Amino acid sequence: MERRQLTERAPWKALEDHAAQLRGTHLRSLFADDPTRGERLAAEGAGLYLDFAKQRVTAETLRRLVALAEDCGLRAKIDAMFRGDKINTTEDRAVLHVALRAPKDRSVFVDGRDVMPDVHAVLDAMARFATSVREGSFRGHSGARIRNVVNVGIGGSDLGPVMAYRALRPFSDRGLTFRFVSNVDGTDFAEATRDLDPKETLFLIASKTFTTQETMTNAATARAWVLGAFGGDEAAIAKHFVAISTNASEVTKFGIDTDNMFGFWDWVGGRYSMTSAIGLSTMIAIGPERYRELLAGFHAMDEHYRTAPFEKNLPALMGLLAVWNQSFLGAHTIAVLPYDQYLERFPAYLQQLAMESNGKQVTLDGTRVSYETGPIYWGEPGTNGQHSFYQLIHQGTKLIPCDFIAFCRSHHRLPPHHDLLMANVFAQAEALAFGKTADEVAAEGTASALVPHRVFDGNRPSSTILADELTPHTLGALVALYEHSVFTQGAIFDVNPFDQWGVELGKALAKRIAPELTSDAPLAHDSSTNTLIRRYRARR
Repeated sequence: MERRQLTERAPWKALEDHAAQLRGTHLRSLFADDPTRGERLAAEGAGLYLDFAKQRVTAETLRRLVALAEDCGLRAKIDAMFRGDKINTTEDRAVLHVALRAPKDRSVFVDGRDVMPDVHAVLDAMARFATSVREGSFRGHSGARIRNVVNVGIGGSDLGPVMAYRALRPFSDRGLTFRFVSNVDGTDFAEATRDLDPKETLFLIASKTFTTQETMTNAATARAWVLGAFGGDEAAIAKHFVAISTNASEVTKFGIDTDNMFGFWDWVGGRYSMTSAIGLSTMIAIGPERYRELLAGFHAMDEHYRTAPFEKNLPALMGLLAVWNQSFLGAHTIAVLPYDQYLERFPAYLQQLAMESNGKQVTLDGTRVSYETGPIYWGEPGTNGQHSFYQLIHQGTKLIPCDFIAFCRSHHRLPPHHDLLMANVFAQAEALAFGKTADEVAAEGTASALVPHRVFDGNRPSSTILADELTPHTLGALVALYEHSVFTQGAIFDVNPFDQWGVELGKALAKRIAPELTSDAPLAHDSSTNTLIRRYRARR
């Protein structure tokens, strides 16, 4: 059966007509015409409150967006994912990150086999190991207690762990030092380890295949660093390294005890893997009990997404709003603005989650798209961003929808800090929506020549996500919210959010070029690349 192009679907055309009708409508008018708008255009689930009243939508917009979701089969696609169907069609894999946080009594089948016993066996093994490190029974080769944990990975094997560690520092064991190495640039490793004692340091090597070039280059450097502290004694490796991998033979060859190898499965994609064994650094940091609270937060949002009607479904709403803003209002980016310093790496985490997932140019059947797919995600914590790029959001020529993320309570009750922080959250969203007219500026006594410079058009859309406090449960719900929002967008765009072929080409070429940099072999690249390589050879 031939697929209908997205832009040929009746609900899409209806949204195009609707967007044309709304184009001249300002948020000022939408609020003036509907005094209850702020209460009605909101939804709640898994401990998160989503206010989307400042988005440029009406009840009719939402009705038509839901109709689009239904026409694109979003509900069936959600059910297929949770059921364990092989919805990653280009790799013939199930997509079951949701199983990683499901309770023990839940059954999830892949190829007729219940995967939940394996999931919980790995979780239990992680808990035993994490406890042994935290309590000091797992010691280094010299008998010294482990005081430093260094996670070595890249992409999803790094971004999730580092984001989670920083987000959950109030719950972490402050007697342990955590570092994260990802970049193949030697500076990353050198700076992460410069003040550490190898005899007190444990490395977590996170690579499913144990062949990832960047990760294994850093792992080899870590291995040499540890051996240097023990006079080359290979027995030290088993006491200072664990593997998060499925390749037992390569792990053994490296010198790691396979009892300290924590596996995961091909139905877990890298950017969706932070609740797999990739979360071992997180579990060591916050402990198994808190880690299970994190999983519970993920699961609560998973269940909300699976069961709630789209009209009140947080991830579905956010995904549909992203489609609306990009495809019908012409906004190509989404600024994620967490007003909590502990979430400083959350936008970076979302960059991979969103852009590696939906940065695709063909539909599921291989047809080139005739529309734009994944929006660009970016951002920084507030209030720092206010003194950086908010100028462009407020008065620039580009429409940039914003997600504000904030919490009613802070971990650090330092008056008046949190009240001032929250005042800025609410003020920025209000200013973006309503702006300031020329008449309002002039009424303040502003010189006429300055009036144009002080006008704020407003009508800049935003959503605010509000929770009581940043806890492990809250973080889990927040990450799952964006995971499922990204899935929603992929379902509408008719792309596969779970492969990443675009990552591979540059890596393959790098493997070809690397030996050429240290030899005099003839070069057969384009003239630019050849010239750059020759210049590097002469100056390295």
